[in-house]
Amino acid sequence: MTEAITLTAAYLLDMVIGDPKWLPHPVRGMGWMIVKLERVLRDMMPCRGTSRRAPTLEKLGGLGLVIIIVGATYGIFFIINYLLLTSHFSLLTYLSFIILVVLIATTIATRELLKSAKAVIDEVKTGDVIRARGKLGMIVGRDTQSLDQKGILKATIETLAENTSDGIVAPLFYFALGGLPLAMAYKAVNTLDSMVGYKNEKFRDFGWAAARLDDIANYIPARITGILIVIATFLLGIGDWRLWISKQPVPLFTNPQTLNPKPFAAWKTMLRDGRKHSSPNSGVPEAAMAGALGVRLGGPSVYGGITVEKPFIGEERSGMKVSYLNASENALSIVKITSLLGLELALLLLYLRTAI
Repeated sequence: MTEAITLTAAYLLDMVIGDPKWLPHPVRGMGWMIVKLERVLRDMMPCRGTSRRAPTLEKLGGLGLVIIIVGATYGIFFIINYLLLTSHFSLLTYLSFIILVVLIATTIATRELLKSAKAVIDEVKTGDVIRARGKLGMIVGRDTQSLDQKGILKATIETLAENTSDGIVAPLFYFALGGLPLAMAYKAVNTLDSMVGYKNEKFRDFGWAAARLDDIANYIPARITGILIVIATFLLGIGDWRLWISKQPVPLFTNPQTLNPKPFAAWKTMLRDGRKHSSPNSGVPEAAMAGALGVRLGGPSVYGGITVEKPFIGEERSGMKVSYLNASENALSIVKITSLLGLELALLLLYLRTAI
């Protein structure tokens, strides 16, 4: 019961204040530790300062980085969690509750995700493509300088879908399984991947362990997110599902091609295109979102001046002129409902964990 109350309070706190810059954030500390430890581990390798290090040594160094960062994060927050939950003085108990709620809230990123995506969409609305590119560049890894309005909105929808899994559903899922220590350990894994999990020359081998562990950690949450996006689409009524409750009777076995309900399209697209992405996980929520909105995501993208050919995910609805601006605004609504569904699922998992 205590964990359910603190998680709900943390979720509400994140929705209200997000991640204000004046508030110390554990991820910043993780990032600082990763930078320092990476330098130490690289300095310990033979052939320092050259490109002749054996790939095996690079992988071992990266594995050591992952073990130390994730292990230390889990250990530190296990101790903090234990101390906060075992306070017996009334004043200290309330203070411990507040600290615990704040710490849990730092693992969830609903408000910041919605805020950053909406900032991009608002700039597109005003017609300021240059400012929209700049704000998009703060939340995506690709080059944004050459993107047109449609490309900006597509990238925004993609990052909304992907980060709904990484920044909302996954932390809630891991908190439900193992409380604050496991949720923070997940954030450490995610931070490692975002800092060293690249396939460029510098991190291809050194970041291998971080990238693989991130793939493993996000495997289940990504698929949960895809399903929740489908449910959220149905609940929001985006699409033709409202025909089922209209005054006009709908035959039980009506041809799906006629109704073309978007929640069903989201499910179908997720199953069909979810594995097209180079990531084993990102494609699942992106495909569900593409199907829900009736848009086509993916395609060629530029990273560091190099064009990367990516498969297309989803398809624009035949016979319809798709407004990617409307679609991106609908994506914001889907993320909000998906976030709430993620909280409800986490509370259910907490109940089942304590009941067993």
